[in-house]
Amino acid sequence: MLNKKIAHLTSAHPRYDTRIFIKMCNSLYAAGYDTALIVADGKGSELKNGIAIIDVGVKTGGRISRMTKTVYKVYKAALKLDADIFHLHDPELLLVALLLKRKGKKVVFDAHEDLPVQILSKPYLHPFFAKVISKIAHYYESFLCKRIDAVVAATPFIRDKFLKINSTTVDVNNYPKVEEFISIDTANFSQRESCCYIGGITKVRGIYEIVDAMVQSEANGSLLLAGNFLEKQVQNDVIKLEGWNKVDDLGWLNREDIQTVLGRSFAGLVTLHPIENYKDALPVKMFEYMASGIPVIASNITLWEDIVIGDECGICVDPYSSKEISDAMNYLANNLEVAKAMGARGRDAVLKKYNWQIEEEKLFQLYSKLI
Repeated sequence: MLNKKIAHLTSAHPRYDTRIFIKMCNSLYAAGYDTALIVADGKGSELKNGIAIIDVGVKTGGRISRMTKTVYKVYKAALKLDADIFHLHDPELLLVALLLKRKGKKVVFDAHEDLPVQILSKPYLHPFFAKVISKIAHYYESFLCKRIDAVVAATPFIRDKFLKINSTTVDVNNYPKVEEFISIDTANFSQRESCCYIGGITKVRGIYEIVDAMVQSEANGSLLLAGNFLEKQVQNDVIKLEGWNKVDDLGWLNREDIQTVLGRSFAGLVTLHPIENYKDALPVKMFEYMASGIPVIASNITLWEDIVIGDECGICVDPYSSKEISDAMNYLANNLEVAKAMGARGRDAVLKKYNWQIEEEKLFQLYSKLI
């Protein structure tokens, strides 16, 4: 295993992406692999945590340019590395996967999301065209993924889909690194007055309902909103809502500041709308809330109910109902001992089964099999 070279490739994700860099690349380097990451953000190449980050230049000219010129640059950079395994993280790189495979390279595709289903959920696409593009994406993925060495899936649902296409498919779930959250002090739980939402902010991730729920909040603290608005019109609308005066808009935060937010919160919100793309997803934020020892207020999506209700670590609500969300917040705010006990059970569940230490072993085993 030692001195084997692994190259991770992305044309769309940021260089310090949680799944790609924070988890996978750092785990590989710690395990003794010579690890490189090719990115396209124009911030320059660097050596970070022992990992060689190779920048092919900033993405320019819109999506078409990224999917052609940038992808070609990523391919050329990959050829120079001559790695033992190339691990690709974007559907637009699947053509690169095929080209690398034809040169005799070992190639892995990482399916972060169910692309055909994701396309169906795009609000800017007419339903007819969304179905057509989704079907094309399905055949595109199937054709190319049959011809590479392995597929890594971000959830069991995606794994089961790809197993029908490529028998060497494993799920490596995006569960938290325990050491990032386990040090958060829960001794101050009885003084906590705020709840939090962490992650990208959009309409379908429930921001309207969350802010509306704050109107009826009985907690003394505010909603700690840690993330960027991904839709400008949504931001313009939300800041006009009555509940906005009880929101502390923190913007994007680094990993350390996120831990501070979690340490101030009596609950974490993950009330995403039940669109097709979310019904079988495993939101990272839900498990990070659990790892930090705070209860989850989650959408009543069946898969999430199995976790939240099954492990008795939170409350599930109708994500379209601001009243149900506010009722859940108020119950936990007024019953902090109950909230603390729920949080403790969530943390215990992460320690036992929902953690990156278990998932990284799957990745190591896959690489050992391929090399």
